[in-house]
Order: sequence, then structure tokens, then C-alpha cells
Amino acid sequence: MSFKNQSVIVTGGSSGIGRATAIAFAKRGAKVVVSDINEAGGQETVQVIKENGGQAIFVKTNVANSDEVQQLIDTCLKEYGQLDHMINNAGIGQGLYFFDQITDEHWAKTIAVNQTGVFYCMRAALKVMKQQKSGNIINTASAAGIRSAPRMGAYAASKHAVVGMTKSAAAEYGKYGIRINAICPTVIETPMGDSYMSENEDLKAMMLKSVPMRRFGQPEEVARTICWLCSADASYLTGVALPIDGGSNA
Repeated sequence: MSFKNQSVIVTGGSSGIGRATAIAFAKRGAKVVVSDINEAGGQETVQVIKENGGQAIFVKTNVANSDEVQQLIDTCLKEYGQLDHMINNAGIGQGLYFFDQITDEHWAKTIAVNQTGVFYCMRAALKVMKQQKSGNIINTASAAGIRSAPRMGAYAASKHAVVGMTKSAAAEYGKYGIRINAICPTVIETPMGDSYMSENEDLKAMMLKSVPMRRFGQPEEVARTICWLCSADASYLTGVALPIDGGSNA
């Protein structure tokens, strides 16, 4: 999987799956734009890439702001001349609540980042890729986007929406040489994943038992899958919501 002379934007690139994905693309020759609201973490990702001989820049972006998303796309085009791969990974998780406990603020923030943020990024990227007649978009959904997620109602709603947007856009833009897919990870050992279980050993044990492989995933495993989805090896694959879950969905 070589991405030499290709460019990629990775949102949510300051840690976890985003950082691992940015590094994985850079190792394979891509020119990377790392994006996040966490500037320190994003710059650290860029530094890791450069220390390993890769090429990367950081653009601070709140994906829930359409103007900032457009600036992100414009910066990529200015620096690298094209946009080959858009990895819409930025997302938030905000604790565990029964549905009747979800506040307006919790709902609005979750939808703004996880759903509307992906929409803004897809819309801006598609305008460029349609002119190029090529491109890949990968949206980070979740296992919570393809099944129930008790006590995570807002999160599940946002991730189901990501899957729906992925399938709809894939059907619309395949004729332009653009492939659009979603990944649906279960618990991955990242800061977000850890935040749900660090204070609840019973929950952690229950979640682990639900995984046939009897372990949680690693960010690098997800990153390699994303790279594969963007590679020529997956050239006839679009509109898929791919579980990365150690068999949980089975």
C-alpha cells in the first residue's frame, strides 16, 4: 500500500485512531494534513511523522464549524495541490446516560461534532474530489452505528447518521471515481475508549467478554484497515460500513 505523491487529511489526528492513521499514511509515502482542536497533540503527531522522515503539517480545526472545515481543505490544496484521501475521524464521547437523562447540551454537542462535523468535511471534500474525478473518503463511525448502544443514545444516533451519510454519498459519487466507506470499531485502546471503562471494571469485563477475540483493538490495527480501504487493493469497495471489532458483530 503505497501513497507516494498522494495527500491525506486526518481529522481528530492528535491521538488514538487519528494519530495512528496519520502516521500509517506517512509511513506509506503520503503527504499528511493533521487536524484537531487539540493543537499540542496535533503538533506532536506531526513531529512524530517528521522524525520518521515523513511529510506533515498541522491545521487546527473545529469540524463543527463549516468555515474552519473549508479552511482546512483550502490549506491542503495550497500545500499539496490535491486532496486524495479524506479521513473524517474527529469525534467525541461524553459519558453514559439513559435516554431520559440526555440533556439538550449533551445531545447538541454530540450531534454537532460526530454528525454535522462529518457532513461538513464530506461536503467540502466532495466538491474537490468531484472536480478531480478521484478520491477516497473514510468516515469513522462505530459499532454503535450499526447496532444498539445502551446508555449511549446520542452517540449511537450520531454514528448511525454517519453510516447513512456514507452509504448515500457512495451511491451518488461512485460515477466520479470517488469511493466512500465507513469503519465501525468497537472498543479500541485509545483515550476515548479508556474514558468509558477506566472507572468501571465491571463494564470493562462485560465489554471484553463480548469480543470473541477476547481483547480490545489497537489504534494501529484500525489505521492499517483505513489505509487498505484507501488503497488500490480495495478499488471495487464503496458504501461499506466495516466492523473492526474482533468478531463482536458476529
